[in-house]
Amino acid sequence: MKDSCQAGFQKPVSFTRRQFIGSCLAGSASLLFFKKKLVSSLNQVSRAGSEPVGRPRIRLVFSHIPPDKPTWPNVGYDYEGRKKELTAKLIQALPEIEFLPVTVQSQKEAENLLKDDRTIDGYVVYLVGIWTGAAGVIAASGRPTILVDDLYAGSGEFLIQYAASRRSGHRVAGVTSSRFEDAIEAIGCFSAIKKMQQSRILDVTDNPGFWGNPQKIKEFFGTEVIKIGSAEINEAYRRADRSLAEKWARTWIKKAEKVVEPSEEEIRKSGLMYVAMQDLMRAHRAQAITVDCLSLFYTGKLPAYPCLGFCQLNDDGQVGACEGDVPSTTMMLLAGYLAGRPGYISDPVIDTAQNKIIYAHCVAPTRVFGPDGPANPYRLRNHSEDRKGAAIQSILPTGELVTSFELNSETGEIVLHQAVTTGNVEEDKACRTKLAAEPMGNLNRLLGEWDRFGWHRVTVYGDLKRKLEVVSQLLGLKIVEEA
Repeated sequence: MKDSCQAGFQKPVSFTRRQFIGSCLAGSASLLFFKKKLVSSLNQVSRAGSEPVGRPRIRLVFSHIPPDKPTWPNVGYDYEGRKKELTAKLIQALPEIEFLPVTVQSQKEAENLLKDDRTIDGYVVYLVGIWTGAAGVIAASGRPTILVDDLYAGSGEFLIQYAASRRSGHRVAGVTSSRFEDAIEAIGCFSAIKKMQQSRILDVTDNPGFWGNPQKIKEFFGTEVIKIGSAEINEAYRRADRSLAEKWARTWIKKAEKVVEPSEEEIRKSGLMYVAMQDLMRAHRAQAITVDCLSLFYTGKLPAYPCLGFCQLNDDGQVGACEGDVPSTTMMLLAGYLAGRPGYISDPVIDTAQNKIIYAHCVAPTRVFGPDGPANPYRLRNHSEDRKGAAIQSILPTGELVTSFELNSETGEIVLHQAVTTGNVEEDKACRTKLAAEPMGNLNRLLGEWDRFGWHRVTVYGDLKRKLEVVSQLLGLKIVEEA
């Protein structure tokens, strides 16, 4: 079966979110029974690497002076009523966080609070009044802190203390907005950080080193990297449930728009590799897996590419990442905890003639809006570079904002740019999935950071910029905007 793309031919395929949601709805009735039957049959084994469930314990500090003194918001202000209102709203909006409310009215009280707190994951200082000095004391403690200005109440102290804290390099983020959802978005990042601290990444490689620095990743995020070799994944492959792998292979073939190059045997081998990866993740209690696939496959140490399995893991809300790239795997894990959406690793191409960046790889998800979102079409292909095995060409939605980022695990920097997707490029050269997008900002500036962060970028559908900024501030990392 031959694909329509030819070498040298480039044509962007436009496929909007509305179009693919419409196509999904059109066939939803006929697919509903199949989906329920499929889920039942494929859930014979437990989900690999279940998501961490520990809740962060966050000290909710309300800062204000006594109500009998004239100041902002005003003398006689009902601080107690406002604190009860805010506490109730936060608990309702963020049930995954354990809030521990307290009131401080002076620097001394803030100092005593810090001495008493031993098992606190972070602080939210809600300035419902001004001039206690407490915000500055907590911000300078070195503990992750979010300062929130209750507008027209804490504004003066917030502005001064936040600016001073950022200038001093403290682990502090700030919210000053009339939209309560902005405070929820920032405070919710504590939950993602807690999950990162409880997570494990499984790195399958025979390389004596790592792609990335596991010690630094542990230092920055608390995430543990576990290294295993090709012998262990091959043993898992040998022991994998053949009947379950066969079901996955049939499922992938049935749901594909078309099968272009790979044989059914290659797809069955991919099903075995997927089951083997799930088994390894369960055995090591890992939430993410990355495989040094190119090196291992090229040297005959891997019986099948993991591409289809990676796609399935990412579609299901877990993390499967290419090439033993631990920094990208870390960012994909973080994206899932922040947004509930999968990351897409790529080797980008820059086309200055069209003001486009093309995110190219042989692995991409088909549920870019999360496991419960609509699925976009895909084709089963061979792996591009060596024309072997089974991989995926995902026809990704257009007209959508995407956030692309990468971690420098040595320096603790996260590079970031955003773009709007415009099409799927049909070109026989290079990797199978090629998502074209128009960057927001200066395309020429986008040429400047690849030597420090490497070729890969992790792309996620949606606006993750603010959440990544908050996480970086709370963890003492740095955001580098590359466009």
